[in-house]
Amino acid sequence: MIGINRVKTWILIAALGGLFVLLGNLFWGTGGMIIGLVLAFGINFAMYWFSDRIALMSSRAKPVTEQEAPEIYRIVRELTEARKMPMPKIYVSDMVQPNAFVTGRNPQHAAVAVTKGILQVVDERELRAVLAHELSHVANHDILVSSIAAGIGTAIVFLTRMAFWGALFGGSSDDSEGGNPLVFLLALILAPIAAMIIQLMVSRSREYQADESGAYLSHDPEALASALRKLEAYSKQVPPPATLAPSQAHLFITNPFAGRSTGMMFANLFSTHPPTEARVARLEEIRKQMQDTGEAVR
Repeated sequence: MIGINRVKTWILIAALGGLFVLLGNLFWGTGGMIIGLVLAFGINFAMYWFSDRIALMSSRAKPVTEQEAPEIYRIVRELTEARKMPMPKIYVSDMVQPNAFVTGRNPQHAAVAVTKGILQVVDERELRAVLAHELSHVANHDILVSSIAAGIGTAIVFLTRMAFWGALFGGSSDDSEGGNPLVFLLALILAPIAAMIIQLMVSRSREYQADESGAYLSHDPEALASALRKLEAYSKQVPPPATLAPSQAHLFITNPFAGRSTGMMFANLFSTHPPTEARVARLEEIRKQMQDTGEAVR
């Protein structure tokens, strides 16, 4: 299943790339397409290098020593040694909402953060499972994957805005002259929405993969399922801090803005995370698979 999720992610990114190429040729030809892509990747890879600082500041996370958080250090050290990855920096956020996240551009520059809220609502098994999930994001290089998806998505939005202002002031590219105005208009409206939906699908795919990788790392899918249920319930009751932006929701193990959900039919389509019920069901399947194959389960 891990391999399937990985393939699905890259198919979605390829779809984003294909959409970008089609729009670039439709609106501005090759020249405009290259400009949009270069600018978008420049912006997003700058964020890739500095996103850890932004996320830690926004969540009011502070570094803690092993003397201050011995249990967290012990669990993270056990998991990183099992996964053969470097020990990340450990942070604790002042957020009352129970949650956790990981950030950093690669395993050598990673930071794992837990909120004060999560330390009050989960037991040791559940905390271990949550940390295994977060460390799996690092091992799977999800920050890089998200940056690539965000770069292409931003390029698509940039191209559509260029095309809109170009059309508004009477400009057009030689390549797009004579095209169908209705197709042009629909592309202006629908392309950014399609790009956003694909980006969110990438995010959900990475969450499923981190759930599975984390379950195998902790050997405790049941504890992760239990933690997810608790975190979702509390997230709907306790709002995130005002310093946290919705654009950072994908970093967390559960959506910190879940309490703002309108309950609309297509809410899951525009969510950074899969439904908790679906994640729990998959974890139950993983537990059965581990038992069937003789894998050690806690």
